[in-house]
Amino acid sequence: MMTGRGAWLVAALLPASLALAACDLLPSRSAERSASAQDFPRADRPVAPIISTRWSTEEARDRVNEAKEIMDRAGIRPGMTVADIGAGEGYYTVRLASRVGPEGRVLGQDIIAEVIDALGRRVTREDWSNVSVKLGTPDDPRLPDASFDRVFMIHMYHEIAEPYAFLWRLYPALKPDGQVIVVDIERPTDQHGTPSALLRCEFEAVGFRFVGMEEHTAAGGYLARFQPGPRRAEPGDIATCRLARRQAP
Repeated sequence: MMTGRGAWLVAALLPASLALAACDLLPSRSAERSASAQDFPRADRPVAPIISTRWSTEEARDRVNEAKEIMDRAGIRPGMTVADIGAGEGYYTVRLASRVGPEGRVLGQDIIAEVIDALGRRVTREDWSNVSVKLGTPDDPRLPDASFDRVFMIHMYHEIAEPYAFLWRLYPALKPDGQVIVVDIERPTDQHGTPSALLRCEFEAVGFRFVGMEEHTAAGGYLARFQPGPRRAEPGDIATCRLARRQAP
């Protein structure tokens, strides 16, 4: 565990509007983000309710080396900047912080204020000086532009209520060679999984490029990778993926 209370620990204690300034990740002021939710298509699939802030216990996950295997496969290295979307209690947040080291940065993000407050307290209690926290919304992760080498979305994609708006606003947050790492299970979204074909369709509809997919037994299901493509789609040009009807038994 790292020691020292640098700017990122201060950021964890500040209001969300000040946190990113304290950690040297500049928030986007782009006019492109002014698009409203009505400009994007609605998801043509069920949205799983958020029923827990944890996928499993941290002890059980560590017994199968879940985080280590995911971080290895994602190529997480010292000095990287990583966002943990849907961070919950911070299982990945703190393990990413250990992996990227004092020269790296981790942003733990969630859409539930109480969860972010609890994560901030954990960051302070455990003295993770390279971690900051951020409150997002269902249609906007509120990440700074051109800042992240990796964005983790672990067992939470099926809970995103506005996937097209969310992914459209996520797109600029990645560095040119950055990747989104999605871990989910091959089952219907209303059963807390995401069919891989649906996942790929929704990412590609926004303008992401599919990099690859592989099984992941420790976390269950699959690990998928996406990068920013040549251009991000205009909101009005995004076509709804209509794979949800195939999920019905």
